[in-house]
Amino acid sequence: MSQNVALGVPSSGSPAPAAGPAAQVPVPSRRTFKASPYLLLIPAVVILLLGLGYPIYWQILNSMRQYGLEQQFGQPAVFVGLDNFVRVFTAPDLWAVVVRSIAFCLVNAFLTVALGLGFALLMRAVNKVVRIILQVSLLLAWAMPMVAAVTVFKWLFDFRTGVVNWFLTSIGLDFFQGFSWLAKPWSFFFVATVIIVWMSVPFVALSIYAGLTSVPDEVLEAARIDGAGPWNITMRILLPMIRPVISIVLLLQIIWDLRVFAQINLLQQSGAPVSETNLLGNFIYQMGIGKGDFGGAAAVALFVLALTVVLSWPYVRSLMKEDAL
Repeated sequence: MSQNVALGVPSSGSPAPAAGPAAQVPVPSRRTFKASPYLLLIPAVVILLLGLGYPIYWQILNSMRQYGLEQQFGQPAVFVGLDNFVRVFTAPDLWAVVVRSIAFCLVNAFLTVALGLGFALLMRAVNKVVRIILQVSLLLAWAMPMVAAVTVFKWLFDFRTGVVNWFLTSIGLDFFQGFSWLAKPWSFFFVATVIIVWMSVPFVALSIYAGLTSVPDEVLEAARIDGAGPWNITMRILLPMIRPVISIVLLLQIIWDLRVFAQINLLQQSGAPVSETNLLGNFIYQMGIGKGDFGGAAAVALFVLALTVVLSWPYVRSLMKEDAL
Protein backbone atom coordinates (compact mmCIF):
# COMPACT_ATOMS: atom_id res chain seq x y z
CA MET A 1 0.00 0.00 0.00
CA SER A 2 2.85 2.37 0.87
CA GLN A 3 4.35 1.67 -2.53
CA ASN A 4 1.09 2.69 -4.21
CA VAL A 5 0.95 5.90 -2.21
CA ALA A 6 4.51 6.70 -3.05
CA LEU A 7 3.84 6.21 -6.75
CA GLY A 8 0.71 8.34 -6.57
CA VAL A 9 -1.59 5.42 -7.45
CA PRO A 10 -4.65 5.13 -5.22
CA SER A 11 -5.08 1.85 -3.44
CA SER A 12 -7.98 -0.44 -4.10
CA GLY A 13 -9.64 0.59 -0.89
CA SER A 14 -9.44 4.35 -1.39
CA PRO A 15 -11.88 6.28 -3.62
CA ALA A 16 -10.70 7.80 -6.91
CA PRO A 17 -10.10 11.56 -6.86
CA ALA A 18 -12.91 13.71 -8.23
CA ALA A 19 -12.45 15.33 -11.62
CA GLY A 20 -11.23 18.87 -11.37
CA PRO A 21 -11.96 21.86 -13.60
CA ALA A 22 -9.24 20.77 -16.04
CA ALA A 23 -11.16 17.53 -16.86
CA GLN A 24 -14.16 19.27 -18.46
CA VAL A 25 -15.45 18.00 -21.83
CA PRO A 26 -14.17 20.29 -24.63
CA VAL A 27 -16.86 22.16 -26.54
CA PRO A 28 -16.39 22.06 -30.34
CA SER A 29 -15.69 25.42 -31.85
CA ARG A 30 -18.33 27.01 -34.05
CA ARG A 31 -17.79 26.41 -37.76
CA THR A 32 -16.80 29.58 -39.54
CA PHE A 33 -18.11 30.50 -42.99
CA LYS A 34 -15.49 30.60 -45.72
CA ALA A 35 -16.37 32.70 -48.74
CA SER A 36 -13.34 31.84 -50.87
CA PRO A 37 -14.76 28.58 -52.37
CA TYR A 38 -17.91 30.40 -53.47
CA LEU A 39 -15.90 33.26 -54.95
CA LEU A 40 -13.88 30.78 -56.98
CA LEU A 41 -17.11 29.28 -58.36
CA ILE A 42 -18.40 32.62 -59.64
CA PRO A 43 -16.54 32.51 -63.03
CA ALA A 44 -17.81 28.99 -63.77
CA VAL A 45 -21.38 29.93 -62.82
CA VAL A 46 -21.25 33.05 -64.99
CA ILE A 47 -19.97 31.04 -67.98
CA LEU A 48 -22.75 28.47 -67.52
CA LEU A 49 -25.40 31.17 -67.30
CA LEU A 50 -24.11 32.84 -70.45
CA GLY A 51 -23.59 29.60 -72.36
CA LEU A 52 -26.81 27.85 -71.34
CA GLY A 53 -29.15 30.37 -69.77
CA TYR A 54 -28.99 32.99 -72.51
CA PRO A 55 -29.91 30.60 -75.38
CA ILE A 56 -32.75 29.12 -73.31
CA TYR A 57 -33.99 32.64 -72.58
CA TRP A 58 -34.15 33.45 -76.29
CA GLN A 59 -35.73 30.09 -77.03
CA ILE A 60 -38.52 30.90 -74.60
CA LEU A 61 -39.02 34.31 -76.22
CA ASN A 62 -39.10 32.83 -79.72
CA SER A 63 -41.63 30.20 -78.67
CA MET A 64 -44.05 33.03 -77.84
CA ARG A 65 -43.65 34.86 -81.14
CA GLN A 66 -45.07 34.31 -84.60
CA TYR A 67 -42.74 34.42 -87.58
CA GLY A 68 -43.89 34.78 -91.15
CA LEU A 69 -43.05 36.40 -94.47
CA GLU A 70 -43.05 39.90 -93.00
CA GLN A 71 -40.28 39.03 -90.55
CA GLN A 72 -37.99 38.17 -93.47
CA PHE A 73 -38.17 41.84 -94.50
CA GLY A 74 -37.26 43.23 -91.10
CA GLN A 75 -40.64 43.46 -89.39
CA PRO A 76 -40.64 42.55 -85.68
CA ALA A 77 -42.18 39.22 -84.73
CA VAL A 78 -45.69 39.30 -83.30
CA PHE A 79 -46.09 38.22 -79.66
CA VAL A 80 -48.71 35.44 -79.49
CA GLY A 81 -48.21 34.09 -75.97
CA LEU A 82 -48.85 30.36 -75.69
CA ASP A 83 -50.56 30.02 -79.07
CA ASN A 84 -47.57 28.21 -80.57
CA PHE A 85 -47.64 25.62 -77.79
CA VAL A 86 -51.38 25.04 -78.22
CA ARG A 87 -51.08 24.77 -82.00
CA VAL A 88 -48.11 22.41 -81.96
CA PHE A 89 -49.18 20.13 -79.14
CA THR A 90 -52.69 19.67 -80.47
CA ALA A 91 -51.34 18.39 -83.79
CA PRO A 92 -51.38 14.57 -84.01
CA ASP A 93 -48.13 14.28 -85.98
CA LEU A 94 -46.04 15.62 -83.08
CA TRP A 95 -47.08 12.89 -80.64
CA ALA A 96 -46.31 10.18 -83.18
CA VAL A 97 -42.80 11.63 -83.44
CA VAL A 98 -42.50 11.81 -79.64
CA VAL A 99 -43.42 8.15 -79.16
CA ARG A 100 -41.10 7.12 -81.99
CA SER A 101 -38.22 9.17 -80.56
CA ILE A 102 -38.59 7.82 -77.02
CA ALA A 103 -38.75 4.21 -78.23
CA PHE A 104 -35.77 4.71 -80.52
CA CYS A 105 -33.80 6.44 -77.75
CA LEU A 106 -34.38 3.77 -75.09
CA VAL A 107 -33.72 0.85 -77.43
CA ASN A 108 -30.46 2.37 -78.67
CA ALA A 109 -29.28 3.42 -75.20
CA PHE A 110 -29.84 0.05 -73.52
CA LEU A 111 -28.48 -1.87 -76.51
CA THR A 112 -25.36 0.31 -76.58
CA VAL A 113 -24.71 -0.13 -72.86
CA ALA A 114 -25.28 -3.90 -73.07
CA LEU A 115 -22.83 -4.30 -75.96
CA GLY A 116 -20.34 -1.91 -74.36
CA LEU A 117 -20.49 -3.91 -71.12
CA GLY A 118 -19.86 -7.09 -73.07
CA PHE A 119 -16.80 -5.62 -74.81
CA ALA A 120 -15.49 -4.30 -71.48
CA LEU A 121 -15.78 -7.73 -69.84
CA LEU A 122 -14.14 -9.27 -72.91
CA MET A 123 -11.20 -6.86 -72.72
CA ARG A 124 -10.76 -7.76 -69.07
CA ALA A 125 -10.78 -11.50 -69.77
CA VAL A 126 -8.39 -11.70 -72.76
CA ASN A 127 -4.63 -11.38 -72.78
CA LYS A 128 -2.73 -8.14 -73.32
CA VAL A 129 -2.22 -8.48 -77.08
CA VAL A 130 -5.88 -9.16 -77.85
CA ARG A 131 -6.94 -6.39 -75.46
CA ILE A 132 -4.76 -3.85 -77.25
CA ILE A 133 -6.18 -4.92 -80.62
CA LEU A 134 -9.73 -4.51 -79.30
CA GLN A 135 -8.97 -1.10 -77.82
CA VAL A 136 -7.37 0.18 -81.01
CA SER A 137 -10.30 -1.11 -83.07
CA LEU A 138 -12.79 0.62 -80.78
CA LEU A 139 -10.84 3.86 -80.92
CA LEU A 140 -10.74 3.76 -84.73
CA ALA A 141 -14.50 3.20 -84.88
CA TRP A 142 -15.06 6.03 -82.39
CA ALA A 143 -12.73 8.42 -84.23
CA MET A 144 -14.36 7.88 -87.62
CA PRO A 145 -16.23 11.03 -88.75
CA MET A 146 -19.98 10.73 -88.54
CA VAL A 147 -20.67 11.65 -92.17
CA ALA A 148 -18.10 9.13 -93.38
CA ALA A 149 -19.58 6.41 -91.18
CA VAL A 150 -23.12 7.03 -92.42
CA THR A 151 -21.89 7.05 -96.03
CA VAL A 152 -20.15 3.69 -95.57
CA PHE A 153 -23.26 2.12 -94.07
CA LYS A 154 -25.39 3.52 -96.88
CA TRP A 155 -23.11 1.73 -99.33
CA LEU A 156 -23.32 -1.48 -97.31
CA PHE A 157 -27.14 -1.43 -97.27
CA ASP A 158 -27.60 -0.18 -100.83
CA PHE A 159 -30.39 -2.10 -102.57
CA ARG A 160 -28.45 -2.40 -105.85
CA THR A 161 -24.79 -3.00 -104.97
CA GLY A 162 -24.84 -3.36 -101.18
CA VAL A 163 -22.81 -6.11 -99.52
CA VAL A 164 -25.58 -6.87 -97.03
CA ASN A 165 -28.16 -7.75 -99.67
CA TRP A 166 -25.58 -9.76 -101.58
CA PHE A 167 -24.66 -11.79 -98.49
CA LEU A 168 -28.27 -12.44 -97.43
CA THR A 169 -29.19 -13.50 -100.95
CA SER A 170 -26.17 -15.78 -101.19
CA ILE A 171 -27.24 -17.75 -98.11
CA GLY A 172 -30.68 -18.38 -99.57
CA LEU A 173 -32.74 -15.40 -98.38
CA ASP A 174 -34.11 -14.39 -101.79
CA PHE A 175 -36.46 -11.89 -100.15
CA PHE A 176 -33.54 -9.45 -99.87
CA GLN A 177 -32.81 -9.46 -103.59
CA GLY A 178 -33.01 -5.74 -104.45
CA PHE A 179 -34.50 -4.98 -101.01
CA SER A 180 -34.42 -1.24 -100.18
CA TRP A 181 -33.55 -0.94 -96.50
CA LEU A 182 -34.20 2.80 -96.32
CA ALA A 183 -37.59 2.76 -98.04
CA LYS A 184 -39.53 1.19 -95.15
CA PRO A 185 -39.69 2.62 -91.61
CA TRP A 186 -38.82 -0.59 -89.73
CA SER A 187 -35.76 -1.37 -91.86
CA PHE A 188 -34.80 2.33 -91.91
CA PHE A 189 -34.62 2.43 -88.13
CA PHE A 190 -32.76 -0.88 -88.08
CA VAL A 191 -30.01 0.67 -90.22
CA ALA A 192 -30.06 3.83 -88.08
CA THR A 193 -29.74 1.72 -84.93
CA VAL A 194 -26.77 -0.16 -86.37
CA ILE A 195 -25.02 3.11 -87.19
CA ILE A 196 -25.69 4.84 -83.88
CA VAL A 197 -24.85 1.81 -81.74
CA TRP A 198 -21.69 1.15 -83.77
CA MET A 199 -20.53 4.73 -83.17
CA SER A 200 -21.48 4.77 -79.46
CA VAL A 201 -20.26 1.38 -78.21
CA PRO A 202 -16.54 2.37 -78.09
CA PHE A 203 -17.17 5.17 -75.58
CA VAL A 204 -19.29 2.94 -73.35
CA ALA A 205 -16.90 -0.03 -73.58
CA LEU A 206 -13.80 2.00 -72.73
CA SER A 207 -15.56 3.83 -69.90
CA ILE A 208 -16.83 0.62 -68.30
CA TYR A 209 -13.45 -1.06 -68.78
CA ALA A 210 -11.82 1.83 -66.93
CA GLY A 211 -14.26 1.18 -64.08
CA LEU A 212 -13.42 -2.54 -64.10
CA THR A 213 -9.71 -1.81 -63.73
CA SER A 214 -10.45 0.05 -60.48
CA VAL A 215 -11.88 -3.06 -58.79
CA PRO A 216 -9.29 -4.29 -56.23
CA ASP A 217 -7.67 -7.62 -57.04
CA GLU A 218 -7.84 -8.58 -53.36
CA VAL A 219 -11.64 -8.64 -53.49
CA LEU A 220 -11.66 -10.90 -56.53
CA GLU A 221 -9.00 -13.20 -55.06
CA ALA A 222 -10.99 -13.54 -51.83
CA ALA A 223 -14.09 -14.44 -53.84
CA ARG A 224 -12.17 -17.14 -55.74
CA ILE A 225 -10.86 -18.56 -52.47
CA ASP A 226 -14.44 -18.75 -51.19
CA GLY A 227 -15.35 -20.82 -54.24
CA ALA A 228 -17.05 -18.18 -56.43
CA GLY A 229 -17.02 -18.91 -60.15
CA PRO A 230 -16.67 -16.43 -63.03
CA TRP A 231 -20.44 -15.91 -63.29
CA ASN A 232 -20.88 -15.15 -59.58
CA ILE A 233 -17.83 -12.87 -59.57
CA THR A 234 -19.24 -10.92 -62.52
CA MET A 235 -22.82 -10.65 -61.28
CA ARG A 236 -22.22 -10.27 -57.53
CA ILE A 237 -18.93 -8.36 -57.37
CA LEU A 238 -17.91 -6.65 -60.61
CA LEU A 239 -21.27 -5.28 -61.76
CA PRO A 240 -22.35 -3.94 -58.33
CA MET A 241 -18.98 -2.23 -57.87
CA ILE A 242 -19.10 -0.48 -61.27
CA ARG A 243 -22.80 0.34 -61.12
CA PRO A 244 -22.13 4.12 -60.85
CA VAL A 245 -20.13 4.00 -64.10
CA ILE A 246 -22.87 2.04 -65.87
CA SER A 247 -25.50 4.49 -64.62
CA ILE A 248 -23.54 7.49 -65.88
CA VAL A 249 -22.90 6.09 -69.37
CA LEU A 250 -26.54 4.98 -69.63
CA LEU A 251 -27.68 8.48 -68.67
CA LEU A 252 -25.39 10.04 -71.27
CA GLN A 253 -26.58 7.63 -73.96
CA ILE A 254 -30.24 8.44 -73.26
CA ILE A 255 -29.51 12.16 -73.57
CA TRP A 256 -27.47 11.73 -76.76
CA ASP A 257 -29.85 9.27 -78.46
CA LEU A 258 -32.85 11.49 -77.77
CA ARG A 259 -31.15 14.31 -79.68
CA VAL A 260 -30.11 12.27 -82.72
CA PHE A 261 -30.40 14.36 -85.86
CA ALA A 262 -27.56 14.13 -88.37
CA GLN A 263 -27.62 10.36 -88.89
CA ILE A 264 -31.37 10.35 -89.52
CA ASN A 265 -31.16 13.37 -91.82
CA LEU A 266 -28.40 11.82 -93.94
CA LEU A 267 -30.31 8.54 -94.24
CA GLN A 268 -33.52 10.35 -95.18
CA GLN A 269 -31.72 11.89 -98.16
CA SER A 270 -31.56 8.43 -99.75
CA GLY A 271 -35.29 8.28 -100.41
CA ALA A 272 -36.72 7.39 -97.02
CA PRO A 273 -40.31 8.38 -96.12
CA VAL A 274 -39.64 11.56 -94.15
CA SER A 275 -42.97 11.78 -92.32
CA GLU A 276 -42.63 8.19 -91.06
CA THR A 277 -38.97 8.36 -90.06
CA ASN A 278 -38.75 11.77 -88.40
CA LEU A 279 -37.40 12.00 -84.88
CA LEU A 280 -37.71 15.07 -82.67
CA GLY A 281 -34.53 16.70 -83.96
CA ASN A 282 -35.56 16.26 -87.59
CA PHE A 283 -39.09 17.39 -86.81
CA ILE A 284 -37.77 20.64 -85.29
CA TYR A 285 -35.42 21.19 -88.22
CA GLN A 286 -38.15 20.75 -90.83
CA MET A 287 -40.58 22.93 -88.89
CA GLY A 288 -38.08 25.78 -88.41
CA ILE A 289 -35.80 25.69 -91.47
CA GLY A 290 -38.11 23.94 -93.90
CA LYS A 291 -41.40 25.69 -93.12
CA GLY A 292 -40.17 28.89 -91.46
CA ASP A 293 -42.24 28.20 -88.34
CA PHE A 294 -39.55 29.27 -85.88
CA GLY A 295 -42.04 29.88 -83.07
CA GLY A 296 -43.41 26.34 -83.27
CA ALA A 297 -39.90 24.90 -83.60
CA ALA A 298 -38.82 26.77 -80.47
CA ALA A 299 -41.83 25.40 -78.58
CA VAL A 300 -40.97 21.82 -79.58
CA ALA A 301 -37.31 22.42 -78.65
CA LEU A 302 -38.35 23.45 -75.13
CA PHE A 303 -40.46 20.33 -74.94
CA VAL A 304 -37.42 18.23 -75.88
CA LEU A 305 -35.46 19.93 -73.10
CA ALA A 306 -38.18 19.07 -70.57
CA LEU A 307 -38.42 15.51 -71.92
CA THR A 308 -34.66 15.06 -71.52
CA VAL A 309 -34.91 16.13 -67.88
CA VAL A 310 -37.82 13.75 -67.25
CA LEU A 311 -36.06 10.76 -68.82
CA SER A 312 -32.76 11.41 -67.07
CA TRP A 313 -34.14 12.37 -63.65
CA PRO A 314 -34.42 8.78 -62.23
CA TYR A 315 -30.75 8.16 -62.98
CA VAL A 316 -29.69 11.54 -61.61
CA ARG A 317 -31.63 10.86 -58.41
CA SER A 318 -30.00 7.44 -58.01
CA LEU A 319 -26.57 8.99 -58.49
CA MET A 320 -27.35 11.61 -55.86
CA LYS A 321 -28.43 8.89 -53.42
CA GLU A 322 -25.21 6.98 -54.00
CA ASP A 323 -23.13 10.10 -53.39
CA ALA A 324 -25.00 10.73 -50.14
CA LEU A 325 -24.07 7.31 -48.75
